Amino acid sequence: MENNAPKYDSNDIQVLEGLEGVRKRPSMYIGSTDFHGLHHLLYEVVDNAIDEAMAGACHNIDVRIGTDHSVTVIDDGRGIPVDIVPKLNLPGLEVVLTRLHAGAKFGSGAYRASGGLHGVGVSVVNALSERLDATVWSGGRTYRQSFARGRPTGPMQAGEETDKSGTEISFLPDRHVFETPRFDADVIMVRLQELAFLNRGTRITFTDEEGGKNADYKYDGGIVSFIQYLNEQKEPLHDPIFITGAADKTIVETAIQYNAGFAEQVLTFANSINTTEGGTHLSGFRSALTRSLNDWARKNGVLKNGDDPLGGEDVREGLVAIVSIRLVDPQFEGQTKTKLGNSQIKGITETIVGTDLSAYLENHPTEARRIINKAILAMRAREAARNARELTRRKSALEMSPLPGKLADCTERDPAKSEVYLVECDSAGGSAKQGRDRGFQAILPLRGKILNVEKTHLHRILANAEIRAIITTAGCGIGDEFDASRLRYHKVIIMTDADVDGSHIRTLLLTFFYRYMRKLIEDGYVYIAQPPLYGVRIGKEIKYFHNDHELTAFQQTSPKNLEIQRFKGLGEMNAEQLWDTTMNPNGRAILRVTLEEAQRAAAEEMFTVLMGDKVEPRKAFIETHALEVRNLDI
Repeated sequence: MENNAPKYDSNDIQVLEGLEGVRKRPSMYIGSTDFHGLHHLLYEVVDNAIDEAMAGACHNIDVRIGTDHSVTVIDDGRGIPVDIVPKLNLPGLEVVLTRLHAGAKFGSGAYRASGGLHGVGVSVVNALSERLDATVWSGGRTYRQSFARGRPTGPMQAGEETDKSGTEISFLPDRHVFETPRFDADVIMVRLQELAFLNRGTRITFTDEEGGKNADYKYDGGIVSFIQYLNEQKEPLHDPIFITGAADKTIVETAIQYNAGFAEQVLTFANSINTTEGGTHLSGFRSALTRSLNDWARKNGVLKNGDDPLGGEDVREGLVAIVSIRLVDPQFEGQTKTKLGNSQIKGITETIVGTDLSAYLENHPTEARRIINKAILAMRAREAARNARELTRRKSALEMSPLPGKLADCTERDPAKSEVYLVECDSAGGSAKQGRDRGFQAILPLRGKILNVEKTHLHRILANAEIRAIITTAGCGIGDEFDASRLRYHKVIIMTDADVDGSHIRTLLLTFFYRYMRKLIEDGYVYIAQPPLYGVRIGKEIKYFHNDHELTAFQQTSPKNLEIQRFKGLGEMNAEQLWDTTMNPNGRAILRVTLEEAQRAAAEEMFTVLMGDKVEPRKAFIETHALEVRNLDI
């Protein structure tokens, strides 16, 4: 066989010097070059300042977004070293900013705890910036050096005398690398507030010069203040429980507070890094919580001999907790740092939390009984839900349960190629069934409004026929039994009317997915259909518009006689119209529902305010945002 492959020898091998590899493959270092990667740059610089705070050397951090989309981060820490690194004969400032894996976080002793363990952070920021200007105040003098796309534009310069100490990094992300140069002030503020909670007494200020937003965060209560903030719109059952202890150069801090609700919210951090996937510190905390509450319940006769113990689900119902640890050598899974893997941390956390929590329960019997009674109610509700859960659990191949009778399934069996529409009512469901592509589109009509899951126990939720239909249709289970690999459709599309009732139904469905199938949202499987609000006939042609703004803009460009129809509901469109405007993949607009890591606390608060028991916070929210309403259905 003739070999037509091109010649391949040592002349084809390229050696990328310095930071060239970062610019060649940026996603290897920051995950992506989209919104997430852009903000990763800012977090890397801020995390360096936070490392100074954790070392006890920094008390103030200032973050600014400029009108040119540049970022400036100033801290009053010790300052990046400016003396000469002997092996390279270069100042430490230049080495840190131009060499990968250069830093003081690999066991030198300069940092007892650090989030920036990998040592590639600020040099990667430099490589992916059009320009970066560094200023260091150290040893009574000011030092400056500038860079362009990772390369020094000149040597470090010693400047005026000063009594300050710290570092200022100002950078402009490279527009040739990133899809969008704009930072999101709201996302940044959530992360900065989180860092201020975790680093008690550290002041973090923020200024968005373009958007006009400002923030000033400082919490002397630390994670206790964090807990109070998270439970602000809820009904706490007791004052926050604060636990702290140290072992084997590891510091553990935990704050615990139960509320009258049903959702669990446990946030975990390692060296101020949000470990959204948990890890060994979360495992240790959960084990200690379950054991301590069971031991107290047995000892005080709340659980009798022969009674089943409280399960993990039971003791975590209504729990809000922060688990924050600081350790010398954190082992994160991947550069994204979302899961802690240090095996010894489980035992350390379990011992510290278990010992102090047991002591608290002994010394606060009234609060202990209140917590235990809530857990027992949760256990009874779980037992009541067991039979209902069996009705909704997807069976194995040998015992397949029938799908809901009103589901019009598709013929495609590959979930990646399949989608299901959750349609508001039977009439719209009929149009959708007629207009769909039966090959890959399934239709599940829903009758009226589903139950508000924010206000009730699981056994009552599973008794709701519409919710059971959704769970069975999805096929992946809910709660602790959720398994994304069994999901039958990789697009779950909520399609409701463009009116107040439609918005309410959509919110109820999103609340259910958020509380019991959150992984669907996190993995990007949930979408919202965008049916048009208006149809405009011009002769034989019909144009569709999604809001008043689009319609008004079109009217201004036409002297023509227009016949305008406002669709008050999906049922007012025939099957062909519904397909053309809302269901045809070649022309439809659908919104993907996402949950960013930095917005988890804000999302939790939003669902609590909008769907919880308290009326006053909801009324205040409506009054605050009333003027932002764009399409008001009257």
